[in-house]
Amino acid sequence: MAQQARAIQTRRSILVAAAEVFDERGYSSATISEILARAGVTKGALYFHFASKEDLALGVMDIQLHSDPFPPQLTKLQELVDQGMILSYRLRHEPLVRASVGLAMDQAVEGLDRGTPFRAWIDRLEHLLQAAKGQGELLPHVDPGETAEMLAGSFSGIQVMSQVLSNREDLGRRISVLLHYVLPSISTPAVLATLDMAEDRGERLLRSLETVPSQVGSPN
Repeated sequence: MAQQARAIQTRRSILVAAAEVFDERGYSSATISEILARAGVTKGALYFHFASKEDLALGVMDIQLHSDPFPPQLTKLQELVDQGMILSYRLRHEPLVRASVGLAMDQAVEGLDRGTPFRAWIDRLEHLLQAAKGQGELLPHVDPGETAEMLAGSFSGIQVMSQVLSNREDLGRRISVLLHYVLPSISTPAVLATLDMAEDRGERLLRSLETVPSQVGSPN
């Protein structure tokens, strides 16, 4: 068990180091030697877990697909809001998440399937919107699939603009503005009145999860 725990920790250390280097230098300019130095591991240890720089990049991008479960809310639309606000917070504070999104958005990256994270994000949003529709939270005209694609695309564009203009410092505010304009066009008035779309929503949620872990549960 101790050996397995060390292997898991080593893999994590390599991923974090790779994410930091990818985030700072970009995928094309990053080198295995830089990642080794940052992680403080041997070349053999790195290649035990990852076959190549491409494999490392896929491991970093995979971080987007496996997030911790969020606490269930009274409405599925609030859970949808929480997904976006937590991601916006993590983009500002977690190199792994930042590099994962950066790799998927980097058009200079060749040889990697950059579509998988986008498809997974759209599927996750569509699942929440389908559940919201089933619970009567959406206006009759709303198509969950089209709405999921629109939200994923809008978030992607806004986070890129925020990165360019403020190094993502204003991302929480920008996503809050997006939601305040979009949600009234898809949500019933009764549900809309209950939604917390404040720019600090993601930070407050994550703080609550740190202090009361027993409240964490998987959304239905």
